Amino acid sequence: MGHTYKHKMVHNILVFLAFLFVLMAQGQGLDSYLEQAEANNPEVQAFEVKYNISKEKVLEANSLPNTEVSAGYFVSEPETRTGAQKARFSIKQMLPWFGTITARENYAASLSEVDYLDIVITKRKLRLSVSQSYYKLYGIKEKQKVLQENIELLKTYERLALTSLEVGNASVVDILRLQIRQNELQEQKAVLGREYISEQTFFNKLMNRDGNAEIVVIDSLSLLVPDEENNKLEIRVHPELEKYDRLFESVQQLELLNQKDANPDLGFGLDYIPVAERSDMVFSDNGKDIVMPMISLSIPIFNNGYKSKTIQNQMKLQVISAEKLDRKNKLEALLNAAENNRESQRIKYNTQIGNLKQARDAEEILIKNYETGTIDFNDVLDIQELQLKFQLSQIESTTNYYLISATINYLMN
Repeated sequence: MGHTYKHKMVHNILVFLAFLFVLMAQGQGLDSYLEQAEANNPEVQAFEVKYNISKEKVLEANSLPNTEVSAGYFVSEPETRTGAQKARFSIKQMLPWFGTITARENYAASLSEVDYLDIVITKRKLRLSVSQSYYKLYGIKEKQKVLQENIELLKTYERLALTSLEVGNASVVDILRLQIRQNELQEQKAVLGREYISEQTFFNKLMNRDGNAEIVVIDSLSLLVPDEENNKLEIRVHPELEKYDRLFESVQQLELLNQKDANPDLGFGLDYIPVAERSDMVFSDNGKDIVMPMISLSIPIFNNGYKSKTIQNQMKLQVISAEKLDRKNKLEALLNAAENNRESQRIKYNTQIGNLKQARDAEEILIKNYETGTIDFNDVLDIQELQLKFQLSQIESTTNYYLISATINYLMN
């Protein structure tokens, strides 16, 4: 008994390792395509450039207003006690209120963070599109494989019908119906071939490469172990929601900048006036040039514009909060629907396992009847049609299961 238990345990371990190997192979193949897509997709590249621009704007914010330099020449030279003024040279620099430049940098940095999250969201959506397209390709290939198996099965039935025809247990009509059925399956297979080419082009274009490039798709997929009933899926941190947080913060930084802009600006300057010497007099300051330091103050006396911006920013914060709550509700509803739909696909898959077994049992009975000369080829076609229906439904359930799982991954991971 102990030997039997050990043998069963080893068998279970081997089955588990084989299942794990299938999942790893699937992950490695798909992960490779996901990496290629993130590296080559032009939409991602566009958002990365946009992010780099926003980072440059942070550096741009750390700058002062242009320095004003002016020069003038007196056409009619004004006479002063120390001599005639020949020209006038001025330089002036305005400075924002203390902390304004820092506030401007903080605002630009907050916008840069929003642009960075756009990259994260775009990559996440891209991974969803690539994954779902990959699973669609898998589903199409599996359906083609099943159709070919059924075509071969119908050819076997056709040979049995020809043999039965010779002994009078089948009619030419039976053979023609079997051939017509094969033609129908060939048609379905050809249509799937065109669908595969269309999906292949879409998949390759996500990676910005030739649409006809070959795609290696995994041979088989198995449904994963069911989630525990109490382990309900929840959206904890999602870049779409985090983006609203960063937008909220950027508006707060914008309001801080608005308050700084409402303060006066300081200006410092210097005037230089060269003076010609007087030839009719001799004294100590004769021809002494004039140097005049200056300070100026720009005061926003009419500041209704700044008050209006404050009100606008407050309303913007309300809009962002409402939009975040709305998006959170929609994502949670989408996750809940995906979770239930995925379990529905598991139920359908398991149901088809039982249906397919019964259909194959019926097929075996019909084949045994052939040995007694009582086979009904109408029943053969009915059972074959049911069997194909169950097989295709099983593939649909598997494909849909992974399509929905990709959506859940987008919402949670």
